[in-house]
Amino acid sequence: MSQLVITAGRILLGPGSAHVEDGAVLIEGDTIVAAGARKEVLARAEPGCRILAYPDATVMPGLIDCHVHLAFDAGPDPVTTVTETDDAALLLKMAGRARQMLDAGITTTRDLGDRGALAVRLRDAIAEGIVAGPRILAATAPLTARKGHCFFLGGEVEGEAEIREKVRRNAEEGADVIKVMATGGGLTRGGPAIWQSQFTTEELAAVVEEAHRLGLPVAAHAHGVQGIAAVIAAGVDTIEHCSWMTEDGSSDLREDLLAQIIAKEIPVCPANHPNWRSFADRVGPDKAAELFAPMRRMAERGVRLVAGTDAGVPRAVFGGLASSLEFFEYLGVPRERIIGMATSEAAAALRLDGQVGRLAEGYRADVLVVDGDPLADLDALRAVRLTVAGGRLHIPEQAVLRGA
Repeated sequence: MSQLVITAGRILLGPGSAHVEDGAVLIEGDTIVAAGARKEVLARAEPGCRILAYPDATVMPGLIDCHVHLAFDAGPDPVTTVTETDDAALLLKMAGRARQMLDAGITTTRDLGDRGALAVRLRDAIAEGIVAGPRILAATAPLTARKGHCFFLGGEVEGEAEIREKVRRNAEEGADVIKVMATGGGLTRGGPAIWQSQFTTEELAAVVEEAHRLGLPVAAHAHGVQGIAAVIAAGVDTIEHCSWMTEDGSSDLREDLLAQIIAKEIPVCPANHPNWRSFADRVGPDKAAELFAPMRRMAERGVRLVAGTDAGVPRAVFGGLASSLEFFEYLGVPRERIIGMATSEAAAALRLDGQVGRLAEGYRADVLVVDGDPLADLDALRAVRLTVAGGRLHIPEQAVLRGA
C-alpha cells in the first residue's frame, strides 16, 4: 500500500495548543502512521513515497461539525423545499452539501435529522468512495410529538410503546445516533413553542434506555429550561442547543442544572448559527449580550462544549463552521480550546475518541491543511488548501481558484 507524507511549517497534533514546527504526517491507506517532527516522520516513510509540501501552512486534524441537517437547503423556507423534493433529487442535493463541507475542511459530521434514512444512504456511498464527503453519523428521523417539531421528517411518536418501536426502527435503518426533540423549535410552523416540552422525563428515559440497549447514543434537542432538566434526568448523551429559553422569550440559566451537566460531563452542542454576527447586529448589543450570557457562563464554568452549525436551517450554510467557532472567540474562549471543540473534544462527544480528532499513529487519516496559523487567527480555517478524509485527498474548489 502506497504511503503519503504531508509536510508543513507547523502541525497541530491536538488537543489544545500542542504543535510542532516543521512537522509532517505520514499516511498509509486510511490510517495515520506517524505525525510529528518532519525529520522523524520522513525517517519512517518508505523510499520514494509521495510527498506534499506546504512550508507556509498548518497541518491539523480534520474538523468535526456535530450538528447539521443535510436534507435542508439553508434557504428561507427549507421545510417547504424538503417536503416538495422527491427522495432521488433530495439525495443528490445532500451529496452536494456534503461536498461543500469537505471543501471547508470538515471530515466528520453528525446529521441530526433527515427523512427516509437518506443520510444513511449518503453515509454509505461516501464510505464506499462513490461520492466525496465527510464521514457521516446519521440519526435518521428524529423522534418528536404528534405534529411536533420537524414532524414532517417522519418521527412522530406518542407514548412509551411507540417511542421504543421508533428507536428500534431507526436502528434497523442504520442510525448511528438517536435524535429526540425534547422541546419545540422555530422551524416548524404551528408546532410547539421553542421553550415547550414535548415529552415527559419518563418518556425521554425510555428513549435513552432503548437506544442504549441497542448501543446507540442519544442526542436531545432542548431549548426550554424544563426540557433541559428532563433530558439531564433522562441521561441523554449530548444536549443540542441548550439555550435555556423561557415562556417570555428570555433566557434563565439554572445553576443547579448547570452543575448537573458539569458533574455528569454531558457534552453540549450549542449549534450556533454561522450568521450569528448579523443576529447580534439586528437585536443590538444589549439584547445580544443578554441572549449570549448563558453560553458565556457555560464556557466559563467549563461545560464540555462542542462545535456545530445547525447547517441547513435558514441561512445556516454548509461549511460555515469557522464562523460558528468565531462566536466562542467573541465570548472570550481561548483559540486552542475552540479548535479542540471542533476536533478532539468533538470526537470524544461523538464516541469517536481514539479514532479521529487528533493527528496520531493509528488514527483515521482525517487531515486538514490551511494557510496561516489558526492558533493566531481562526480566519485561517477558511483558507483550506487540502482535505484528507479517510485517506482520500480532496482539493477544494476555492483552493484551485486561488492556485494553491
